[in-house]
Amino acid sequence: MVYIGTTAQIKLTVTEEYTAAATGSGLAPVFATPWMIALMENASASALQGFLEEGQGSVGTHVEVDHTAATPIGMEVTVEAEITGVSENGKMIDFNVRAWDECGPIGQGKHTRAIINNARFLAKCNAKLNKES
Repeated sequence: MVYIGTTAQIKLTVTEEYTAAATGSGLAPVFATPWMIALMENASASALQGFLEEGQGSVGTHVEVDHTAATPIGMEVTVEAEITGVSENGKMIDFNVRAWDECGPIGQGKHTRAIINNARFLAKCNAKLNKES
């Protein structure tokens, strides 16, 4: 059973590789939005991980975020995900996600993950390789 209110945090110090300029999402040497979203997904997966059974995993299905402030190279970013909802069948998990740096909030939003059977998921995905175009 997945418990609403479970949280996980991830911290990252912004280096050149995590900037918009390096990622290709912009030209500025500041923390890139795609990296913020990746950390939000990672924190969400971490919050959910302890509830998964053998052979299960989770995949992101929806992300809706605002990146509201820039973070310079050298500053630490913290991202937190909190489980806020579980679907009736227990397979879709909703999260509130938020990010902040040493000066305050930089982003927030919502994320949804689906609990999957790893082997079945990969088999279905890899079956695409065998389909003729």
